[in-house]
Amino acid sequence: MKLNNRVVVGISGGVDSAVAASLLKSQGHDVVGLFMKNWEEDDNEASCSSYEDYTMAKAACEAIGIPLETVNFSYEYWENVFAIFLREYKSGNTPNPDVLCNKEIKFKEFLEFAKTLGASNIATGHYARVEQVGGKTFLYKAYDKNKDQSYFLHTLDQDALKSTIFPLAKINKTKVRQIALELQLPNASRKDSTGICFIGEKKFNDFLAKYLPGNPGEIRTADGNYIGKHKGLWFYTIGQRHGLDIGGPGEPWYVVEKKVSENILIVAQGHENPALMKKSLVVTNMHWINKAPKQWPFKCLSKTRYRQADQKCSVYKNSDNTYNIIFDQPQRAPTPGQSLVLYSDEQVLGGGIIFETLTNS
Repeated sequence: MKLNNRVVVGISGGVDSAVAASLLKSQGHDVVGLFMKNWEEDDNEASCSSYEDYTMAKAACEAIGIPLETVNFSYEYWENVFAIFLREYKSGNTPNPDVLCNKEIKFKEFLEFAKTLGASNIATGHYARVEQVGGKTFLYKAYDKNKDQSYFLHTLDQDALKSTIFPLAKINKTKVRQIALELQLPNASRKDSTGICFIGEKKFNDFLAKYLPGNPGEIRTADGNYIGKHKGLWFYTIGQRHGLDIGGPGEPWYVVEKKVSENILIVAQGHENPALMKKSLVVTNMHWINKAPKQWPFKCLSKTRYRQADQKCSVYKNSDNTYNIIFDQPQRAPTPGQSLVLYSDEQVLGGGIIFETLTNS
């Protein structure tokens, strides 16, 4: 990569993206910051409101000494991320909007807009690593495993990956904070954002109820015994304990199944209840970072949720282009709608969407 080429950095207002931009500038790149506004609904209420984030992003860019451009992707976000988010919840699944946002907004719309600014590359503050070998681009985990975000990037295609720089690939979070303090960046001590930004610190169910009205139904045990009422299946996820309002003796109750056609929530007692432990599942919408494996089945590592430890599994390809994942050890509460990401040691092979679980332990 040539020095002094233009790189557009996604500036969120957080410390990671600011340090990423400062590192690129120190390396001699022509750096331009870009603030993306992706959400407008209730923006004045959200804890991560775009106004607060923009103010911090602007101050950070001024401190670094780079220009800041702005772009509004709220329409694209609503159509290509949030509408799907709502549809999946209504169907009984638990989607991951961060994965879809990366695919549709942060590494697609952003990349196209950056090209209009004369950029040959984009950069973000994600903790992940890319390497180019033999004309192909490979995605790897970041050096800082506590902050690694490769799980959320498994849907990126070759065009996006080869055009993206991850300046924090080999830096841990402690060092990022140290750099920010040394540069006297205004967001050096700003708290990291968590969860889905358009929800902020509002209660998730209160937010969801604005778009998906309640649809009460029965709560039953796996044996069919009625033990309560739920507010609507989309307010619950597999493995959930809190918010069930089920009393009585014994261990706590957990959601183990959602029967959408009957509008029934199935629960069972115990954190490690056999109904929560799944040995295999079906995955759809599989995306491979490079080409799919040539031999089936094959063994690799996997995650069914972010921050989960790598789990050994075998992958089988079905005739309908779905995939069966069989784990060496039963997994607790893999959830339809969430992402299943495959790894070969540090390398991200790809991933897909959990469609259904097949068997218990």
